[in-house]
Amino acid sequence: MPVLPGAEPFRHEGGEVGVLLCHGFTGSPQSLRPWAEYLAERGLTVSLPLLPGHGTRWEDLQLTGWQDWYAEVDRALYGLRERCARVFVAGLSMGGALALRLAARHGDAVGGVVVVNPANKVHGLSAYALPVARHLVRTTKGIASDIALPGSAELGYDRVPLHAAHSLRTFFRLVDRELPQVTQPLLLLRSPQDHVVPPADSARVLSRVSSTDVTEILLEHSYHVATLDHDADRIFEESLAFVGRLAPSVGKEGTTAGG
Repeated sequence: MPVLPGAEPFRHEGGEVGVLLCHGFTGSPQSLRPWAEYLAERGLTVSLPLLPGHGTRWEDLQLTGWQDWYAEVDRALYGLRERCARVFVAGLSMGGALALRLAARHGDAVGGVVVVNPANKVHGLSAYALPVARHLVRTTKGIASDIALPGSAELGYDRVPLHAAHSLRTFFRLVDRELPQVTQPLLLLRSPQDHVVPPADSARVLSRVSSTDVTEILLEHSYHVATLDHDADRIFEESLAFVGRLAPSVGKEGTTAGG
């Protein structure tokens, strides 16, 4: 299937500091493209892959699982490591969980982690019904475009395929067990008004990681897809400052590299 216009992956060759951005479940790179472009314009090397099954139609997502999504960001991380001296990982929602697993598994190869409204669990009674329900019902209503900013929209599926949702639940459990292996500096930004991921998920991440350099920022004016919402600029600026603090060469690159 052709990729939906706007859902294409993004790649920018910049300086020696790289950032890998991971989009969310049923979403696409479109939700993080302004963030990716912001970092690219400031001289960073940026990779924003399209996860398998995403950016086309929900039927394609039905045929994929967490192993496919994680393998894609793992490949992208290796690609950045081949050409960058320092690499950071970041993500929105499920993308936050992907970023945290990369950090847990790759150790010192990851210089820091930035997560926005990270997802950690499939909540509610429906989660317990997934193992059976996925064989009886193909989809449930979508979760895309939880945004407060008028006129802003996320390019995502209007249905959630239950086979993929069941795999997502398995992945969250796996990541939760691995969170103590996350030791890198962590920047966590979350929206108190989030209609997709509850505050408990961020609290769980913060309580489980072993990182000692941890910053939590509240995005008071945004909903779940904060990267396309009122607080988007704050996310971009705070993440750049976080990377710049840990990799001081970023500021120098930003004045010399092309956009």
